[in-house]
Amino acid sequence: MQQLNYHHLYYFWTVAKVGSVTKASKQLRLSQPTISSQLRELELSIGEKLFVKKGRGLQLSEKGTMIYRYAEKIFLTGQDLMQALSSKEFGAQPRFYVGSIMVIPKFVTYEFLKPIISKNCIPICVEDNLEDLLAKLSLGELDVIFSDSPIPPFVNVRAYNHVLTECDVSICASASIAGIYKENFPASLHNAPFLIPTEGTSLRRALSLWFEKKSIMPNIIAEFQDSALLKVFGQNGHGLFPVPSLIEGEIIKQYNVEVVGRISEVKECFYAISAEKNIRNPILKTIQEYAHQKNRM
Repeated sequence: MQQLNYHHLYYFWTVAKVGSVTKASKQLRLSQPTISSQLRELELSIGEKLFVKKGRGLQLSEKGTMIYRYAEKIFLTGQDLMQALSSKEFGAQPRFYVGSIMVIPKFVTYEFLKPIISKNCIPICVEDNLEDLLAKLSLGELDVIFSDSPIPPFVNVRAYNHVLTECDVSICASASIAGIYKENFPASLHNAPFLIPTEGTSLRRALSLWFEKKSIMPNIIAEFQDSALLKVFGQNGHGLFPVPSLIEGEIIKQYNVEVVGRISEVKECFYAISAEKNIRNPILKTIQEYAHQKNRM
């Protein structure tokens, strides 16, 4: 295959989306024989069948599924470009692609993005695990990753860690149980019902080390990958739970909980991971400067 024919690829992409040549012909306003002919030419150039018949429709083959993923990226990117070009002022609302790992509290992500919302910037936010987000960053699909841990040493990705903020950890609980554990904190945490992030997270590791150092053994009620779900359980009185002191005020208001105590020996560190060693992206620079300014307050 010497060169990709994007017209053929576009017809293939459309047929794959709608599920049949008949539907695609109506959408593209082309005859069915024309589309079928273009698909055959694409299959001949690739050397494999891209569809298999399923009932009255078509289903992607294994090779077709792989090609569809690439076509989806190509043509959605093209649609983004056309949308940008059709705006009244080109570049007036740049898109900023953000990846956030699932264990980071939503309020933390919001706090980092807050300074760019008013600057006519459109953040596009996705959540995933760090390894998959790093893969997207390496492909240029993301501008930044917000993480509670630096890039793992075993990951071979050209990316750089930028510390945004560091804070203490606050232990919160619903009003129904908070009073019991405020007295004699932190010793009161021994055998206390506790909701905790899953293994492998930086906060879990830091808390486990601190518990061991203090000879405290909380009663783990449940473990969560989703920080928002953890707080919902805490809000309903199922146990005490940790939050970054950076956002304890928002957590108190949002979930109607109380601070049982603060642990200054345990730190939560949040990073902006980017492909730039020295941040030049003006949007990311704004986020970095805002976070550092908040640290000094």
